[in-house]
Amino acid sequence: MRILPAVLPLALATTLAHAQTPPAAATVLHCGHLLDTVNGKLLGASTVITDGKRIKEVRAGTSAVPGAQTIDLSNATCLPGLIDSHTHLTGETSPTGYSDQFRWNIADYAIRSTVYARRTLEAGFTTVRNLADNDGESIALRNAINAGVLPGPRIFTAGTAIGSTGGHADGTDGYRKDLAGDPGPKQGIINGVDDAWKAVRQHYKDGADLIKIMPSGGVLDESTSADNPQMTLEEIKAVVAAAHDYGFTVAAHAHGAEGIRRAVVGGVDSIEHGTFMDDADMKLMKEHGTWYVPTIIAGKYVEEKAKVPGYYPPQVALKAAKVGPIIQRTAGKAYKAGVKIAFGTDAAVFPHGQNAREFVYMVEAGIPAMYALQAATTHAAELLKKSADLGSVEAGKLADVIAVDGNPLEDITLMQKVGFVMKDGVVYKQGGKDLLP
Repeated sequence: MRILPAVLPLALATTLAHAQTPPAAATVLHCGHLLDTVNGKLLGASTVITDGKRIKEVRAGTSAVPGAQTIDLSNATCLPGLIDSHTHLTGETSPTGYSDQFRWNIADYAIRSTVYARRTLEAGFTTVRNLADNDGESIALRNAINAGVLPGPRIFTAGTAIGSTGGHADGTDGYRKDLAGDPGPKQGIINGVDDAWKAVRQHYKDGADLIKIMPSGGVLDESTSADNPQMTLEEIKAVVAAAHDYGFTVAAHAHGAEGIRRAVVGGVDSIEHGTFMDDADMKLMKEHGTWYVPTIIAGKYVEEKAKVPGYYPPQVALKAAKVGPIIQRTAGKAYKAGVKIAFGTDAAVFPHGQNAREFVYMVEAGIPAMYALQAATTHAAELLKKSADLGSVEAGKLADVIAVDGNPLEDITLMQKVGFVMKDGVVYKQGGKDLLP
C-alpha cells in the first residue's frame, strides 16, 4: 500500500494527458442507422460530421469528407449520448456500506467516484444528474471532469440533499446520540421556511446545479418508513421558490402518495421513484407538467439484496422487500396515464455501469422501446433544460454520440452493449474497447 503515493501522480498524469486531448477538428461517423429521437424514427445510413465539440452536419446516406478522421459504424445504430437523470456517482452499494461511513473520509468516496464516473461514461451515459452526495464531493468531481482532469460524464449535481431532521436526507439516522448531533441547513437539514431558504442559498454558494429534496421516507436510511411524508407543503414551497430564484430546478425523492402530492403542489420539477403514486397523483402531475423518473432498477436490486442475510440492516431489508415489487408496475401505469417520463436509475443503489438495464425493465413495464430511448435523450434533456445542447444528433448540438450493434428497437438489451462512445467530440470507446489508458 505504501507504493500508492508514488504511482498515483503518474496514473493521474496519464489520465490527464488522455482526457485533455482535444477533439479532432473534423470527425466523420458513418452510421448504419441513426435514431432520430426528436421525431421517434429509425433512419437509414447516415453521416454525422463533428467539428470540435459540436455536430456540424448530419447527412442522409454515406458521405466522404476529405481530410477528416472517419469512423466506420456501418453495422451499428447511432444514438445521442444517453442521459441518466438520477445517479449518485460518489457511492456504491456494499454489504459493508453502513459501517464504512464510520471509517471512510470524504476523500475515500471522492477517489472511488472517479472509477464510477468512468464506468458510467463507458456504458454510454455522457450526461447525468447527480442527486445527492455526502458533503459536496460530486461538485469537485464535476469540476475535475469539466477541467479535463479525468474522464466521466457531464455532471449536473444537486450537492447534498435537502430534507428534515430524522428524514431520508439526514445522514445521521441510526447514529448513537453523541455522534448524531443536530445537522442544520448548512448540511441540508431544514425545519421550517427560513431554514429552507438558507439551505438553498448555501447550495448556491457551494456551487450546486440543481436542488434535491426528500419529502417522503426512503428505503436505504435507517428509519422505519419508506413512504411517510417528511416535509410540510410550506417547506417544499419555500425550497422551490428559493431554488427558482437562483435558477435551480428541483427534484423530489418521493415514494409515498402524500409526499408526492405535496411535492407536485409545491412546484417541484420532477418526482423520483414515485413507488406508491396513486391515480390522483398521476392526474396532478399531468396537470402541473411534473416529470417522473421511475428508477425501476433500484427497486429490483434492493428487493434482490433484501433476501441476502446481513446485506442491509433489518429495518432497511423490510422496506426494500416492500418497495421492490411495486415500482415497476407504477412506472407502467404512469406511462399509460400519460405522465411525462425521464430516464433515471438511482445508480449507486446497484453497481455503476449497469444503468442500461433500466431500459429492459421499462419495456417489461409496457413502455415502448422508442419512448424509453427518448426518455434517456430528448426527455431527459428537457428536464435538464438543456435541449439546445443535448438529447438528439443534430447540427449545433454537442457531439455526444454512441452506437450499438443491431437495432435496439427490436432488442432493447443491446443498450447494455454500447460499443462506441463519443462525448464532446472525443472518442472514449470504439469497437467495444475502452480507449482510455
